Amino acid sequence: MKSKIGIIIGREFNERVQKKSFIFTTLLTPLLMLLLIFAPMLISGYSDDTTKTVAVVDESGIIAQQLTSSNEIQFEHTPLPLEIARNEYSNCYAILHIGRDIINNPSDAYLYTNGTAAMGTEHNISAQLTMAVQKEKMKLYNVEQQVIQELNTHVMPQSLKNSPSSDDAESSSAIVASVLAYILSFILYMFLLLYGVMVMQSVIEEKNNRVLEVLVSTVRPFDMMMGKILGIASVALLQIIIWILFIAGIAYFVLPHILPEEILTAMEMLKQGVPAAALDGGAEMGMLQAIMMLGNIKYVGGIIVWLLVFVFGGFLLYAAMFAAVGSAVDSPQDAQQLQTPIMLPIMLALFVMLSVINDPTSDVAFWFSIIPFTSPIVMMARIPYEIPTWEICVSALLLYATFFIVVWGAGKIYRVGILMHGKKPNLKELLRWIRYK
Repeated sequence: MKSKIGIIIGREFNERVQKKSFIFTTLLTPLLMLLLIFAPMLISGYSDDTTKTVAVVDESGIIAQQLTSSNEIQFEHTPLPLEIARNEYSNCYAILHIGRDIINNPSDAYLYTNGTAAMGTEHNISAQLTMAVQKEKMKLYNVEQQVIQELNTHVMPQSLKNSPSSDDAESSSAIVASVLAYILSFILYMFLLLYGVMVMQSVIEEKNNRVLEVLVSTVRPFDMMMGKILGIASVALLQIIIWILFIAGIAYFVLPHILPEEILTAMEMLKQGVPAAALDGGAEMGMLQAIMMLGNIKYVGGIIVWLLVFVFGGFLLYAAMFAAVGSAVDSPQDAQQLQTPIMLPIMLALFVMLSVINDPTSDVAFWFSIIPFTSPIVMMARIPYEIPTWEICVSALLLYATFFIVVWGAGKIYRVGILMHGKKPNLKELLRWIRYK
């Protein structure tokens, strides 16, 4: 019996792994993810670097000289009145009009653009105007700039994981946990839908080709369904393992060579217990903590193990239902109505994941990570926040227990459905098939 299931698993596995589409998606997906991460930097690096000329009409007489030109903006001061300047400088990027009451009324400034407005340029102009007005106000109230700089202090505490049983606290980062929650949830969402639908389409195709009718004479329908589910599940696991090894290789061999030297030095200082020496600013400390958290083998290794557990369990659960739907219909179009109840919990879990990131310990987060039909996605969103291990174990046990119950009912539908043609059953009929002995 086991050998027959093994043969079916091997057939499903080899058929998909040897396809060019599997090879391309396995190799290109990590590269596309890296491209999405570094795309903003590449776009900014190759964006239009033409210097924009801004004519300045300063009625206050004290702000224009404080505006500093750069490669992005070239300020050109003009004594012309605004009405004439708007005609004379119609070929430049914009005309900046600074009113007489700019010190008391910060809104007394107007930017007349001659074309499409650029957000970055407007932000640059706004920042320079703000600094200039602040300097003039400090002069007005006889306040030294150094005093303002010392008062303007940004405090960002170093986040550590409290471990009463240990003298050393481990680095923690809510930013890293949130990013991982997003990525892991979408990985689960993608795999449940992509590979689940693949199971359904495979069953429909073989049913229409009458292949299943030939196989059913030598193999039990339940064994056939389990072999197909486990075979495609092994393909999904292989793809995830390849991605994990690829990303680990990038992190281990490439990242140390592209990180700035000061970052590497600061990381060594943090490891030696001298975090104050590594602080050049709040943003840098946050980045250092994120890098060190991702370099924690225990933390990352635990996430990878649970990812494999919930990917496999979640896929088994939903693949059994998709296989049952595929066996009950003759075409993907007929399957639309029946697969909607299967897809709703997956979509609901994705919406709940957004609230989990705001509060991973809330009641909503806890219960949706325990309910088997939403737990794969929601629990993977909670795991990066280092929730209690017993919650993860309970969720995994319920997930696999529910799979055995669902696969029993799906096997009943599969047994009847693969031999029926020309009729699209409704949910009521599917429930009647489950009660058949």
